[in-house]
Amino acid sequence: MTPCELPMMISAIASCIADGRSADEIALISSIFSQLGDTLDTIAAQQALCSPGNQ
Repeated sequence: MTPCELPMMISAIASCIADGRSADEIALISSIFSQLGDTLDTIAAQQALCSPGNQ
């Protein structure tokens, strides 16, 4: 995958998800994905902090 393909794919997926939904529905879906990303970042940071090399 080239560096440009991932953002293009994500944009296409976002367009498909948003198609036919209201602005409120899109905002809710966006909030859900934002929280998912933040939670994954927190998990990754905790794993890095608790890895054997950091103790």
